[in-house]
Amino acid sequence: MSQYDAIIIGAGHNGLTCSAYLAMSGLKVKVVERRKVVGGAAVTEEFFPGFRNSVAAYTVSLLNPRVIADLNLASHGLRIVERRAQNFVPSPGGSYLLTGEGRTHQSLAKLSERDALRIDEFNRELEIVADVLRQFILRAPPNVVEGFSLNALREGFNALETGNILRQLSIEHQRLLLDLFTLSAGDILDEWFESDLCKALFGFDAVVGNYASPYAAGSAYVMLHHAFGEVNGKKGLWGHAIGGMGAITQAMAKSARASGAEIETGAAVRTVLVDDRRAVGVALENGTEIRARYVISNLNPKLLYTRLMPEGSLPKPFADRIARYRNGSGTFRMNVALSALPSFSALPGHGDHLTSGIIMAPGLRYMDRAYQDARTYGWSREPIVEMLIPSTLDDSLSPSGQHVASLFCQHVAPELPDGKSWDDHRNEVADLMIATVDQYAPGFAHSVIGRQALTPLDLEREFGLIGGDIFHGKLTLNQLFSARPLLGHADFRGPLKGLYHCGSGAHPGGGVTGAPGFNAAQTVLRDHQGIFL
Repeated sequence: MSQYDAIIIGAGHNGLTCSAYLAMSGLKVKVVERRKVVGGAAVTEEFFPGFRNSVAAYTVSLLNPRVIADLNLASHGLRIVERRAQNFVPSPGGSYLLTGEGRTHQSLAKLSERDALRIDEFNRELEIVADVLRQFILRAPPNVVEGFSLNALREGFNALETGNILRQLSIEHQRLLLDLFTLSAGDILDEWFESDLCKALFGFDAVVGNYASPYAAGSAYVMLHHAFGEVNGKKGLWGHAIGGMGAITQAMAKSARASGAEIETGAAVRTVLVDDRRAVGVALENGTEIRARYVISNLNPKLLYTRLMPEGSLPKPFADRIARYRNGSGTFRMNVALSALPSFSALPGHGDHLTSGIIMAPGLRYMDRAYQDARTYGWSREPIVEMLIPSTLDDSLSPSGQHVASLFCQHVAPELPDGKSWDDHRNEVADLMIATVDQYAPGFAHSVIGRQALTPLDLEREFGLIGGDIFHGKLTLNQLFSARPLLGHADFRGPLKGLYHCGSGAHPGGGVTGAPGFNAAQTVLRDHQGIFL
């Protein structure tokens, strides 16, 4: 039996981030990972002979700059490059919107001069709110506690500090913040813009990974969540990690190991060990027991509490509530090997637009129909597809002259209706996604020489993403900030002593950020030192 200060379940990017910070602070840390490779959903793998790709998480923007700096990821091999254009939104009718530095206004003016005049103001308004909210990313939100105690006093001060941060916003921007947390993206975008493609540009961020219509209340926050990012110090940009998303987690693992953390792959956890209502370690599937003072989970909270905890070990109110924790992205993920680059009818030939995020969903009503379809039939008959072709920026991913593409497809039902299994419909839906791209770029289907299709069920089996949920829990008001994952546990501590959350099911939520891992590490270190900061 091994003894450590901390045992971390799951070597996803947040687990690795947490382990690196704890090890840098002198704790004896062990990370155990079920898969044979570190990285969780942020991995680069060969999916077809000679073709490698970021097979699940697929693009960079939200990775926190402090995490990059503190873990010295650049010295461990991480290099992030910017897209040469940011987004390309073609329409079946031949018009398009191309965004990026020096491109957006000229492109948008062809669709709507009014929108071209308003888009900078809209982005400024979002950025003002996002700038203030960025201050909450690397700190625990106020935690709701019962009774009066030293902990309650500390959380009271936390709430006051939170209020002081929010007071940096004018009253009008506080009203906008309230709108962004409660309204639909569609309602806000319809007020601001008239061009369908301009609305689609922002609306995609409201539905990506979010099984909902862009007209669903709360979808505006998901849009805002994606505005927090930056690449190489430039806010609002998206980029690519050379070598794929696995380059991020490989660099994190090197950083953690350099500080003394141990990482073991192929080590699936069977159960969390509990003694006298305290988490004291884990038992692996092979029978090995590893004891630790702190047990830190990088898993989806529902996965942890419904599958890995001993029966009867949780307080019943907590167990009942976590059983209702909501998951489910409308995501169907594909990786494709291409013999040649696609040529889009709206903008034929090759160019910087092929380095961008290519959004094939020409309007909010289209996106709404896709969601309604998925609820009725199991998948949208006219799906939403974002395509990235990372080999246009990174020639290490494919043979010379050939390419790889990521297809991030919405909407599909996390569970199919009428008892149908995703195993029986995987190829049918994959064919539909390829055909959808082919409608915008004729000949694309013919260029596909290999493919990997991951249904919500595959994403759950392979990466522990329940219902295919890339965020480890829906980003709804009852599962955000002080309520993530549940009220009373926003401080990264679980319901048992010694048990902590460091994954995307903790504040500030999903995306490849490293922020939950950072925040959890700070909580564990405070507890380890026996002080309140």
